[in-house]
Amino acid sequence: MPEYSILAAVDLGSNSFKLQVARVVDDQIYPLDVLKEPVRLAAGVGADKNLDAASQQRALECLRRFGERLRGLPQGVVRCVGTSALRVANNAAAFLQQAEAALGYPIEVIAGREEARLVYIGVAHSLPTIEQPRLVIDIGGGSTECIIGEGYAPRLMESLHLGCVNYTQQYFPDGSVDKAAMKQAELAARAQAQTLRADYAGQWHEAVGSSGTARALSDVLVQNGWAESGISASGLAAFRVALIRAGSLDKLELAGLKADRKPVIAGGLAIMSGMFAEFGIEQMTVADGALREGVLYDLLGRFHHRDMRAASVAQFMRRYHVDTRQAKRVAVLAGQLYAQVALQGQDDTDTQRNFLQWAAQLHEIGISIAHSGYHKHGAYILENADMPGFSRKDQARLAQLVRAQRGGLLKLAEFQAATAQTDMRLQVLALRLAVLFHRSRVNTALPSLALTCAGTGYQLALSADWLDANPLTCTALKEEVQVWKDTGSKLMVEKQA
Repeated sequence: MPEYSILAAVDLGSNSFKLQVARVVDDQIYPLDVLKEPVRLAAGVGADKNLDAASQQRALECLRRFGERLRGLPQGVVRCVGTSALRVANNAAAFLQQAEAALGYPIEVIAGREEARLVYIGVAHSLPTIEQPRLVIDIGGGSTECIIGEGYAPRLMESLHLGCVNYTQQYFPDGSVDKAAMKQAELAARAQAQTLRADYAGQWHEAVGSSGTARALSDVLVQNGWAESGISASGLAAFRVALIRAGSLDKLELAGLKADRKPVIAGGLAIMSGMFAEFGIEQMTVADGALREGVLYDLLGRFHHRDMRAASVAQFMRRYHVDTRQAKRVAVLAGQLYAQVALQGQDDTDTQRNFLQWAAQLHEIGISIAHSGYHKHGAYILENADMPGFSRKDQARLAQLVRAQRGGLLKLAEFQAATAQTDMRLQVLALRLAVLFHRSRVNTALPSLALTCAGTGYQLALSADWLDANPLTCTALKEEVQVWKDTGSKLMVEKQA
C-alpha cells in the first residue's frame, strides 16, 4: 500500500460535524486544518426515527463545505465516519447517498463499540503514556462511549444510547431546567451506566473525558473557580446548582460557556454527573484527542501494515475455530484468480483484494453453528457481530461474499444489487471457484487455471485431461456454469488439450 504524507478524517457526530486534515511525520500525526460545525443531527431524529428535512439540509450544506476543503485528496487518505444519529435513523441509507455526493467521499456508519475503540485510540495518542489502566468517557450528541484500556490498547468498550442532544430534548425540551428534571435525567444516566459497573469497577486508575461535552464542562468549571483543572465532582455539583438557579438555558450566563454549546449543556451535565456518581469518579482529566484523531491513527495503521481489520479477521478465525489450512488454500486460489482479471492500477484494487482475502479466510465460520447452510450462518455472524476496524457497510460487504460462496445466486437480491459492480461479481466468482476446487480439503495438485473476461462474462480454461481424471469437479463446474446462466451472467469452461 502506498505511503501518504497527508491524511484526513471526517466525523459526522450527532451534535457536530468535524473535519481534520493532518500531516504524517515519523508515524506521528500533526494537525494542519480543523473545521467544526454544530449541525445537531440528533435533534432532527423524530419519534418516527427519521431524520427530518431541516437536519438533512444543515448536514448537506456542511458536507459541501467540507468537500471543498478535501477536494483533490485521494480517496484512500480520507476516512469519513457516521455515529449514533446515523445508526438509529431509519432513512439514513437514503440520506447517505446525498451526503456522499455532497462530500465527494464514501461515508461509513460505525457501530457503537467501533466508535468506542476509535475514541480510545485518539485519547491515548493525546495523553502521556502511563502504566495503569484508564477509564475514558466520551459524551457525544447521541451516545456515550465508556472504555477501559492500557497504553494504546482498549480492553473494555461499550456504547450507551445517551447523549447531550437527545437528553436535553428529552428532559429539558423547552430549555427549562428544574431540580426534578435534572434529578430524573441523572438517574436515567446512572441506570444505563449501572449495566457496566460490575465489569468496570476497580479496573481503572485514572478517569479521562473526551470530546465537546467534557471540554465544555471543564471550561465552565475552571473559569468559574469550581475546579482547578479538568472536571471534579464538586465542580459538577456547583454547576448543577447554578443551572437550576437560572431556571432556563436562555438565562444561563457563565464564564467559559460558549454559545454553540449552551443549547445542549444541560443534557451533557446530567449525563456526566450520572457517570461520576455511578463510577465513583472524583476527578477527571480532559483529553484533546477523540474520535477523529482515532480515525486518523487507525487509518495510518492501515498504511503501515497494522490494519485492525486484519487483526479482527484473525481473532474471528480463532473464535470460530476455522480450519486455517483450508482457509489459506481458498484464499490463495481466490486471490490468484481475481488477480488474473482485476484491472491493474485501479485505485481500490488493493482494497478489493483485501476484502476477498478476508472473506476467503472467514468463509467457513458458520460451520461453528451448523454445517447445513453454513454460508448463511457465516453471513449472519459477519453482518451482526462487533468487528473492530470494520464499518457496518464493510461487514455487509463481507457477509455478501460469504453468503454467495455456494448455492444458487438467483434469489439473493443483495447479490444482484452488489454485482451490478463488475468487480464485486468477479470477487464472488473467484471465491466460488476457489471453494469448488478445494472441496476435497487436502493439498492436491491443481491444473493451470486461466480466468479471463469473455464479453460480459468470464471464461475459465483448464486441462481436459485433468477434468477427465476428476469427474466430481467436472460435474461441479457444469453446475456452476448453470448457476451463473440463471443470473443472466455467463461463465464458460474451456477444456484445453
